[in-house]
Amino acid sequence: MSESPHALLQTSRRNWLKGVLAATQAGMVLRSSAAGEVASNLFPFQLGIQSYSLRAFSIVDALARTRQLGLRYWESYSAHVPIELAKVDECKQLAAEAGVSITGFGVIPFTADHEANRGYFEFAKALGVAYLSADPTPDAFDSLDKLVADYGVGIGIHNHGPGHHWEKIATIHDAIKEHNPKIGCCIDTGHFLRSKEDPVEAARVFAGRIFGVHLKDVKDATIFTVLGKGDLQTADLLAELARQEYGYCLALEYEENPEDPMAEIRDCLGALKAAMPKS
Repeated sequence: MSESPHALLQTSRRNWLKGVLAATQAGMVLRSSAAGEVASNLFPFQLGIQSYSLRAFSIVDALARTRQLGLRYWESYSAHVPIELAKVDECKQLAAEAGVSITGFGVIPFTADHEANRGYFEFAKALGVAYLSADPTPDAFDSLDKLVADYGVGIGIHNHGPGHHWEKIATIHDAIKEHNPKIGCCIDTGHFLRSKEDPVEAARVFAGRIFGVHLKDVKDATIFTVLGKGDLQTADLLAELARQEYGYCLALEYEENPEDPMAEIRDCLGALKAAMPKS
């Protein structure tokens, strides 16, 4: 039986950290493909995309565009992969044919309804994802404690920005601290910036309980922008995630210009490459 992408990364990640983290920050390599696209083998991360970034396109077109970008991992959302068990195999086959691994999914609206919650976990099991990004109601946690133990699927609470219940680091931390360690945070860097919270501090606070990262940039807590043009301290965030040996999807998410986002997403990938310390 083949190992999961998460397991396969463990040896590479440890070796990489021994050789490179002795420097002040993590040294990582982005290689260009023959077509000039940025390749996805950015160690020690599963560099991918939140498929919401490609929401204007069908699953087939979105997968093709993902590969054009040189990326191989998805955190998918429901318009691309419907939350229907009958459609899971078809979506998995399309992803496999495109050379893309769906390693996360979200955002899921969990409630106190245990059987409804179980249905989402059955879907996650069938899809083969390691985590679900989530927007749980405060009374959902007793149910989630049981389900993460039963299924081994992590839950990352997604911070949705100003005015939302889960906008603050402290609110999420206080909600999860007495619960199963498989319940943590999906760090949306853009929404934390909108809430005037520090994404790098969030990575420190939720160390060991980070299930998903939505990598995007915001300027002055109001303007979504291309990565590197806002206030995200990208290099510091990457170094912290590397220090922790973070092993789930590092998902670029670009929400602007949905009809034609490819140039801006490439700019985000270029900024990500530029943020890497030189070895």
